[in-house]
Amino acid sequence: MDHVTEQHPTVKCLIWDLDNTLWRGTLLEGDEVEIPPAVRDVVVELDSRGILQSVASRNDHTHAWERLEKLGLAEYFVLPRIGWGAKSVSVRAIADELNFALSAVAFIDDQPTERAEVEFHLPDVRCYPAEDALSLPTRPEFSPTVVTHDARRRREMYQAGFRRESERSEHSGTDEEFLRSLSLELRIEHAGDEEISRVEELTLRTSQMNATGVHYSDQDLRSLIVDERHEVLVASLTDRFGPHGAIGVILLERRPDADHIKLLATSCRVVSFGVGAALLRWLTDETARAGTTLTAAFRRTERNRMMEVAYRFAGFEDVPGRPDPAEDGAQTLLLKPSRQSAPPHLKVLAPRLFCPGRELIEWGTADG
Repeated sequence: MDHVTEQHPTVKCLIWDLDNTLWRGTLLEGDEVEIPPAVRDVVVELDSRGILQSVASRNDHTHAWERLEKLGLAEYFVLPRIGWGAKSVSVRAIADELNFALSAVAFIDDQPTERAEVEFHLPDVRCYPAEDALSLPTRPEFSPTVVTHDARRRREMYQAGFRRESERSEHSGTDEEFLRSLSLELRIEHAGDEEISRVEELTLRTSQMNATGVHYSDQDLRSLIVDERHEVLVASLTDRFGPHGAIGVILLERRPDADHIKLLATSCRVVSFGVGAALLRWLTDETARAGTTLTAAFRRTERNRMMEVAYRFAGFEDVPGRPDPAEDGAQTLLLKPSRQSAPPHLKVLAPRLFCPGRELIEWGTADG
């Protein structure tokens, strides 16, 4: 069978064959290959939905890539595999480098034998004949329910990540020197209607760095952003290579006796940049400035050991007694607030907590 849509997640990456699939004609036969406008529209539309696209083609890499550049579409394809090996090997290599499950990958090719080869070796990959190309945007597996701001620039973020990792591998100095060279900027902002979908997505896909394992729905989050007792904050990160997108979420409750972290979750992609520690240091400094106590909910799961280490390293200790019933049995951790400063490799822009307005202040300046 050429495609399966039931009981499969949304496609995260579509891998194109070139000859008589993406473009019309066969490059090695001397054809002046062209991409039909309708196919070009499909590439642009899928990209706008946050679906990554790549290439697996039997061609000379230099010749084929030069043609893609001339046709103005090369920028849309990440990690292309153009050579003479089996298509299944190329598809697996792309999925592995993206760290995607094969069930989240699709392959389109005009040749039944090529699709059969991929299906035989990689049965979880969904395969489509070239004549289905124009219908892909109408299919449910290529139609995410919500397309967030970060999703629309997902390709750019991945491409920036590839450049960042390439430079990291070539860097001869210390890790701290490399981090300082990145010009990292962490922005912590009040979540509004536009950011809620990004926040919900983070709580759903973050498990190793989720302090409670709790997932908040869109409806729950929207009710909390208008509750004066709560702060819903979203953290985003950029550097000189480009944006990392939304990488952290904080749900803070103002209680009579403390400011309480109901949820802290950060993306595993930014652990090496020290973002989780920076967020905890900023919260500690804010509560010390306000003269309040800081507590946090923590529920140990099979995957969030890293978050527990971050809390312990920040100085949080267990509160003696029974778990907090308001937190569905989560352990309450207590921290004595103290004045903190931003890590030297991070510029942090953040608001004042539980204050009107959304002005961001650089943490560490006279006002911040």
